[in-house]
Amino acid sequence: MADPIPAWPGDFVRLNNGDMFVRSAPARSVPDGVDPEPAVMVHGLGGSSRNWTDLMDLLSRPGRPGEAVLTCEAVDLPGYGDSPVPASGDYSIGGQATSVIEFIDKQGRWPVHLVGNSLGGAVCTRVAARRPDLVRTLTLVSPAMPDLRPRILPLRVAAVSVPGLGPWALSRLATQSARERAVRSLRDVYADPSLMHPSRVQEEIDEVIRRDALGYQVEVLLGSVRSLVVEYIRRGPGTLWRDAARVSAPTLVIHGSHDRLVSPASAARAARSFRYGQAVVLPRVGHVAMMERPDLVARLMREFLVTAGPGRPDSALELNRVSN
Repeated sequence: MADPIPAWPGDFVRLNNGDMFVRSAPARSVPDGVDPEPAVMVHGLGGSSRNWTDLMDLLSRPGRPGEAVLTCEAVDLPGYGDSPVPASGDYSIGGQATSVIEFIDKQGRWPVHLVGNSLGGAVCTRVAARRPDLVRTLTLVSPAMPDLRPRILPLRVAAVSVPGLGPWALSRLATQSARERAVRSLRDVYADPSLMHPSRVQEEIDEVIRRDALGYQVEVLLGSVRSLVVEYIRRGPGTLWRDAARVSAPTLVIHGSHDRLVSPASAARAARSFRYGQAVVLPRVGHVAMMERPDLVARLMREFLVTAGPGRPDSALELNRVSN
C-alpha cells in the first residue's frame, strides 16, 4: 500500500461571517489548448477539506483527451476544520450555503463544478438552487437529503439534537480515547475501514485530538445536527427536495451500496427530482466514496463532465437515470 499524499495547502478567505479556510489543488500538466475549470468541494458532518485530498489530486491531473482538468478548492465550512465558528452562530443549511455562495462569488472564477458530500451535499443543493449562475455542474456524494425511513445510525445521530440528551451523549462519547472515537467514526462511514491507509487513520486520530482542544466542537456538532433535523421535517416550498427541483445545472448523484447513514435507495428519488440528474450506486462502498474509492469517483465525474459539457444540452437531457 503506497503512502498517501499529504493534505493540500490552504489559506484563509475573509467572508462577512468570518474567515473560511480553503485548500487548493491547482491544475497540473495541462495540455495545450485546454483551460482548467474551477471546482469547489464541500465536506460533510464532522468532516473537513481534508476529506477531498485524494480526489483533488486525481481531478487536477489530465485524464483522457477531451476530459476536463480541474483547479480544485475545498472549503472548511464555518466551525469545521481550520475555519473558526461563524460570527452569527448560524449552522443551518441555509447559513452554510450563504458562506459557500459568498466564497464562490468572491473568488470570481465561476461558474464552478460544485461537489458536496453528506451535509455538504445538502448545502451544495441549496447553493445551486439559490444561485444557478454560480454552478456549472453539481456532483453530490451521499447527499443528506430528507429521508424519513428509519435506520439505526441516522436515528442515533438525530438523537443528538434532543435538548439535554445531545450534550449528555456527547459528554459520554468524550470519555472514550481519540483513537476509539476516530475508529468508530471510520466504521460508520467506510464499507471496509481496513482499506484506509494507517497514516490516514492516524490523521483522523490527530484531528480528533486537535478538535478536542478547540472548545467549540460540541457547539458546532449540535448546531449542525439540529439544522439537518429541521431540514428533514420541513414541509412546503422551502424543502431541500424542492430546491433539487429548482436546480438547473446537470447533476450527478453518487451513493454507496453499503452506506449506513444515507440510504442508497434515495438514488432513485434524486434521479427523478433533479431536472438534469443521474444517480449511480457504487457496490461495496460506504458514505464517503470520495475517500474510500477516489478512483471510481474521479472516473464517474470525468465521464459526467464530458456528457454535461457546455454546448451539449441534448446530452444533459439524457442524464435522468439510475445505475449501479
